[in-house]
Amino acid sequence: MNPILGQLILAIHLLVIAFNIAGLVVIPLGAALGWRWVRILWWRLLHLGSLAVVAGQAALGRACFLTDWQDGLTGGGGHDPLIMRWVNSVIYWPLPMWAFTAGYLAVFGYVIALWVFVPPRR
Repeated sequence: MNPILGQLILAIHLLVIAFNIAGLVVIPLGAALGWRWVRILWWRLLHLGSLAVVAGQAALGRACFLTDWQDGLTGGGGHDPLIMRWVNSVIYWPLPMWAFTAGYLAVFGYVIALWVFVPPRR
């Protein structure tokens, strides 16, 4: 076990989550406000790819690999520091896997729709 590395994985996981959620809001908002950067191809591919990985793992009935790594490094959270337990409670909800799968697939469908309605440009 390596709790420091587990905390680093959690921080990276939070950044990925923030990136994914921000893209869901910023892309349509930016399109409406004429922000050209929301159509940058590499940024949109990164966003699409990130959510494709999340939705794909959920569709296969698997937890996120970052979650697995964090649990392996921290021992599943039994003795995590207070801040880490609080952050975990914000991002890990006690819902059945099918709820996450349905949600992630719906979000991925939304991202695909954003490619249609706010297409990226080279």
